[in-house]
Amino acid sequence: MADVVVVGGGAIGCAVACFLRMRPSPPRVTVIERDPSYALASTPRASGGVRRQFSCPENIQLSNFSIPFFADFAEAMAVEGERADINFRQGGYLFVVDGRGTRLLEENAKVQRAHGVRLDLLDRAMLRDRFPSMVVDDLELAVHTPEDAWVDPHSVQQGFRRKARALGAEFLAEEVTAIERDGPLVRRVRFASGGEVPADWVVNAAGAWADTVCAMAGMQSPIRPMRRFEHYFECDTAIEPLPYVKDLDRLAFRPEGRGYTGGKPDSDEPRGFNFEVDHGYFERVVWPALAERFPAFERTKEKSVMAGLYDQNELDGNAIIGPWAECPTFLMAAGFSGHGLMHAPGVGRAIAELIMDGGFRSIDLARLGWDRVARGEPYRERGIL
Repeated sequence: MADVVVVGGGAIGCAVACFLRMRPSPPRVTVIERDPSYALASTPRASGGVRRQFSCPENIQLSNFSIPFFADFAEAMAVEGERADINFRQGGYLFVVDGRGTRLLEENAKVQRAHGVRLDLLDRAMLRDRFPSMVVDDLELAVHTPEDAWVDPHSVQQGFRRKARALGAEFLAEEVTAIERDGPLVRRVRFASGGEVPADWVVNAAGAWADTVCAMAGMQSPIRPMRRFEHYFECDTAIEPLPYVKDLDRLAFRPEGRGYTGGKPDSDEPRGFNFEVDHGYFERVVWPALAERFPAFERTKEKSVMAGLYDQNELDGNAIIGPWAECPTFLMAAGFSGHGLMHAPGVGRAIAELIMDGGFRSIDLARLGWDRVARGEPYRERGIL
């Protein structure tokens, strides 16, 4: 019997397994991942950014835990002396806004500072001085958080997975087809192969597939798969070192090796499990936005592109973390809408607290729970997503 079954073996699911198995008297944990090659998984296709620039205190607190955790990841997640290097780079984040977002950025900065975030508010002149290659004539304000960072997403997922297995978590390559309940309690998880695993708890960490898993338990969620592209591109013209840059129109990119990685998600993208790559999207959408902001990118060249999925929470863009009232042993850890990887350590710890301690202990994440979904009351993240 597995005390805890985690459905989904991406960064969130593996982090949950790690934090449960790191407890002094750990439960038995089984992680179900139907594709151990992770060919279509969302984690390896993520941008890898880890930032504190949010408006909701819970998201800032999750990042305040996760970023130092990632800084120490190589040693903390080492197995038999082999470091789990994730290419942690503390290159900082830069959010830039025109007149539409000045007040928003100022208000968010106050909340961030109240939670210990080191940041610099930059006006147009300061921004031009610090980043001379950037066109700033239309910008009113920027916030630079120099202690924010980025990581290699695939290495994070694999590091959590190896550590969880070393700690005793079992990983099964199965496809979940049913979750059996006895009233308010889960009892077992069934597989397409005909096998099954009894369970006291089920954690839904299935990302873009989370609503499918919800349906197996008899519930509906507002989580939908949303396609987005991660482009790698290089620039012929040398420019100053850049942080992770984001703007109100969702242009987002960061340095990566000899070039840059990033994109511009389309919020109007039809929802669904679509992994087809639109090879004209970079030239049509991303390149003009890059070149307008940084003239050096006039001569940029796309070298590769991947299509991945956000687990988009259509209610408010925030994660759903915690129990479903009708079945308190069915826990949600999905709906991150693009910021799951960066919060994986904090969410893993939070789910472990719910199961082992009966409630949140480190960070109160109640406002990110299922109750707001049941009430239809959004708890929106007002940072730039």
